[in-house]
Amino acid sequence: MEHLDAIVIGMGPGGEVVADKLLTEGRRVGVVERELIGGECGYWACIPTKVLLRAPEVRAEATEAAGTTDPDLDWSALRDYRDQMIRHLDDSKQVEGYRERGARVLRGVARVVGRDPWRVAVGETEVSADHVVVATGSSAVRPPVDGLDDLGPDLVWTNREATTLTEIPPRALVIGGSAVGVELGAFLTGMGTKVTVVQRGPRLLDREDPRLCALITERFEADGVDVRTGAQVESVRREGDGVLATLSDGSKVRTDVVLLATGRRPRGDELGLAELGVQMDGSAPSIDEHCRVAPGLWAVGDVTARAMFTHVAKYQGRIVADGVLGSPRTADYTAVPRVVFSTPEIAAVGLTEDQARDAGVDVATSEVDLTEALARPWTYATDPVGHLGLVADREHGVLVGAWAFGPQAAEWIHTAAMAIRMRLPVEALRDSIPQFPTFNEGYLAALDALDV
Repeated sequence: MEHLDAIVIGMGPGGEVVADKLLTEGRRVGVVERELIGGECGYWACIPTKVLLRAPEVRAEATEAAGTTDPDLDWSALRDYRDQMIRHLDDSKQVEGYRERGARVLRGVARVVGRDPWRVAVGETEVSADHVVVATGSSAVRPPVDGLDDLGPDLVWTNREATTLTEIPPRALVIGGSAVGVELGAFLTGMGTKVTVVQRGPRLLDREDPRLCALITERFEADGVDVRTGAQVESVRREGDGVLATLSDGSKVRTDVVLLATGRRPRGDELGLAELGVQMDGSAPSIDEHCRVAPGLWAVGDVTARAMFTHVAKYQGRIVADGVLGSPRTADYTAVPRVVFSTPEIAAVGLTEDQARDAGVDVATSEVDLTEALARPWTYATDPVGHLGLVADREHGVLVGAWAFGPQAAEWIHTAAMAIRMRLPVEALRDSIPQFPTFNEGYLAALDALDV
């Protein structure tokens, strides 16, 4: 049996970070992937979603910019570029690249079949290693809707079918007001689809600040999206070439596709870890502050159920690689940015006002309409939009949360993220000198409005 320094099971962004660093340091590494190297993010989530969103975003920006006309959307060209960006669902170059670097590439479903040392079986092949890194990601949750399982993938989409679509549907019913639901709903709306979003909770993105949720709902409704909050889809059935959905309030929605955006579930219970005495938290392996599950066993990414974002998976990958290489450090999830790439973009970091109060923080908040405080929104669009909210700890004079709604918010939320992570004093932030004219200038206005 071949013995390696490390085996990485699952080659999404987190697994790739681990494998890359260990290979760079000269370690003997095995990588296991049952689908495509690059994972969910590269083929069916982050990358295709952002590619697809860009065209309707540009059209909206052009419509609102002075001196431009309304450009046409070319779906076939956008679809072709999407296919190029997801490598036509072909990872052969990635496989070749890892093999050239000396990695043992194993294709198929992995099982961890032994420990001391750890042993991994992939089909008929079994290898052992000093370290095993679990990076098997997550899968889309299917809600308990009567009749859902009777409909095929032509009518019921997860993110995978939605991001690899070949034709734009006339109507779409999105179940769930999560980031996935908002992003894909925004894309389809921008491409001309009549979209209905059904959200069980009281508002879209209901884990975020209620004010931010209200802003995206207002924008959705202005764009023609039918937003149904406090409701559930009770049943679906085929009706002609489409679907008839019945909601909990008795109303009915006719649609061409049903898009599921009801969360994701860690895929850590598919490896046989529990049978080997590994502690599990549901379907996620229990990790410590170093992302270690047990001596020589590590986990990164969605499978850990710790903030299911690609950037967190890559961060955990760096933590684990350092641990395997003998330089352990502690993972710190303070100030992880949360972005929804709608039009305009939605971004948040840290605590909401309610979360801060629940944590016993002496809270101070401010919100600024950036169109009233700055020049940049008006140089950007003739009918601009932009809001920035801050949550501060009055006692300690630091920010603990922030949210943003406006063009390129994904970029300028990082000012707040760095300030929260490093606990920069509010007074120091007030003394900063942001570039003029930028949306980032809004922090000065929002900081001045804080009672801190």
